[in-house]
Amino acid sequence: MILDLSLKELEEYVLQLGEQKYRAKQLFEGAQALKELQEISNLPKSLKEKVQKDYFSYEVAAHLVSKDGTQKVAIRLADGSVVESVLLSYKYGHTVCVSTQVGCRMGCKFCASTLNGLQRNLTAGEILLQVLFFNKLLGGNLKERKVTNVVLMGCGEPLDNFDNVTKFLRLVTAEEGLNISMRNISLSTCGLVPNIYKLADDGFSVTLTISLHAPNDELRKTIMPIANAYKIDEILRACDYYFEKTGRRICFEYSLIEGLNDTDECVQELAKILRGRSCHVNLIPLNSVKEKKLLGVSRKKAYVIADKLQKLGISATVRRSLGQDIDGACGQLRNRVGGAK
Repeated sequence: MILDLSLKELEEYVLQLGEQKYRAKQLFEGAQALKELQEISNLPKSLKEKVQKDYFSYEVAAHLVSKDGTQKVAIRLADGSVVESVLLSYKYGHTVCVSTQVGCRMGCKFCASTLNGLQRNLTAGEILLQVLFFNKLLGGNLKERKVTNVVLMGCGEPLDNFDNVTKFLRLVTAEEGLNISMRNISLSTCGLVPNIYKLADDGFSVTLTISLHAPNDELRKTIMPIANAYKIDEILRACDYYFEKTGRRICFEYSLIEGLNDTDECVQELAKILRGRSCHVNLIPLNSVKEKKLLGVSRKKAYVIADKLQKLGISATVRRSLGQDIDGACGQLRNRVGGAK
């Protein structure tokens, strides 16, 4: 697919088609603007016919707007797969939350993304498409980009789709493309330890966010199957390595589940394992998923826990919950067309 290719790769592509090298930039800019092939007016008909089979296609299957202004789009891809993406608008700019897989195989007990398992990985271009869609929706282009931040926190485990995700990171940060800084990109993982090391060794410096959700392995195993493969100590060592290589503070996501991981003992233990590390804890009152039986704590209790962590020397805040009424909040995305019901 054309969107999978960098400008340099597109130059090689058009040369192989017997076309002039400069045509690559015209094709690149048209694709990055999400123009239909026939809309790229500076391309000759003969070239359009040659690239037709490799050009992208998609359909907006649903576009929902929350009462808080959050927008969620369900995009139907060329093979019929549906992926959900979310636009979060803040005073400082616009953040796009992208999906990296169709479904997810991690099996976390609190997350809607895992309900139908993993159907397939998304390509780099299919991930990029989600960012480009909202950039276009906001009236942006390559010269005047409107999307300011990207978070890889939608459907799927990004590090389970390592090659496509890292190719996406190269595409979205390319100077000739959207040119979004690594500092403005966050990647959330449940803790695939080998690929955390690889991410650091390959020179990426995005904000690494760990979906932790428990302060010890025993409790974590009850809600996150990945805990059977990698212990918290192993994840923390990988995080230390990532920090040493990049200098970027690590974020830990902690969904607060009523009666499970919200006790004083859990708070004390969480502070103990994180103390001394350059990190921040995002507390998330669990968002409801109708198929799951777990309940989140009140926001009032979440703020009490944040205060306790702060007093124990751990930087912590309570994440705003946006888009709940359209199933667009953390843990609610899935591969379907529709919203909260």
